[in-house]
Amino acid sequence: MATHLITGAGSGIGAVVARRLHERGDELVLLARDAGRAKELAEAYPGSRTLVGDLAAPDRLSWAFSHQSLPERLDSLLHIAGVVDLGRIGDLTPKTWHAQLDVNLVAPAELTRLLLPQLRVSQGTVIFVNSGAGLNAHAEWGAYAASKHGLKALADSLRYEEKANGVRVTSVYPGRTASPMQAKVHQQEGKEYDAARWIDPGSVATTILMALDLPRDAEVNDLTVRPGR
Repeated sequence: MATHLITGAGSGIGAVVARRLHERGDELVLLARDAGRAKELAEAYPGSRTLVGDLAAPDRLSWAFSHQSLPERLDSLLHIAGVVDLGRIGDLTPKTWHAQLDVNLVAPAELTRLLLPQLRVSQGTVIFVNSGAGLNAHAEWGAYAASKHGLKALADSLRYEEKANGVRVTSVYPGRTASPMQAKVHQQEGKEYDAARWIDPGSVATTILMALDLPRDAEVNDLTVRPGR
C-alpha cells in the first residue's frame, strides 16, 4: 500500500486525485489549512490521515508539523494546491505578490524540504502541478506566472539534486481546467464561465496518476496538458 501526501485535496484536480487514490486503497495524508478543514477532509476520505498547516504561512509549517505526527515514509508528495489573483504589474501590491508566491512557490519548497527524508526512504515521487502560466506569461498574469516559473525552477533543481537518492520529480502543466479557481479567473477577467469549454479535472488527474504509477525504469520530467476541444 502506497502512502501519498496531497495538498489541494478539497477541490478541483486535487479532489479527483485524492478520490482515485482512496478508491484503490492507497493511504492518504491530506494537508489542511486548519482543524475545521481537516475534519471535512477526514470525513470525505474515511481512513485517511490529515496534517494541519497553512500554505499561506510557509514560515510556520515546520512549527506546525513539530506538533503533529508525520508519516515515516512517503511514496509521493503531490503539490496540487494553488492560488491566483490577476492584475497588471503597475497595480499589484507586495501583499498580492506575497500571497501568490507564498502558496504557489515558497510553501511547496518548504513542504518538500520537511518531507524529503521520508521520500528518500521509499525512493518516492514528487509531483508539482504547475500551469501553462509556468511556461508562458501574459498580461495581468505576472505575479501568478512568476510563482509558477519559480515552481518549474524548483522542480528542475530538485530533480538534479535528488536523482542519486532515487527520488523522481515531475512537473505537470495543465491548461485551463474546469475548477473553482478557473471560475474565479473568469470573474476577474469579466468573462462568462462555461466549464464545458475547459479540461475536466479528471483528465489532468489521469496524467498525474500515469506519472505516479510509471515503472521505476523511467520517469516523466514534464507533462503539458491542453484543452482538446
